[in-house]
Amino acid sequence: MTHIIRRIGASPRERGSISGANCPDIFELADGNFAVIGTDVTDTLDSKLPNDASRADHERIVSITRETLVRAKADIPDA
Repeated sequence: MTHIIRRIGASPRERGSISGANCPDIFELADGNFAVIGTDVTDTLDSKLPNDASRADHERIVSITRETLVRAKADIPDA
């Protein structure tokens, strides 16, 4: 199993979370993939996916705030 290398973008506290512990987050993993903590919106969006998109039974659709992704942009590698 892989492990977390680093956070991508600003921490929840830097984005205004008072507790800093319960907000969307993005992490780079040792295997080169990314892990996202977000709100599970699978039940809401699964039937609304475009025709050329699908998800496996073990996959979930998660939502993160725009600010979380925008503030992570500078930390996302180009390749």
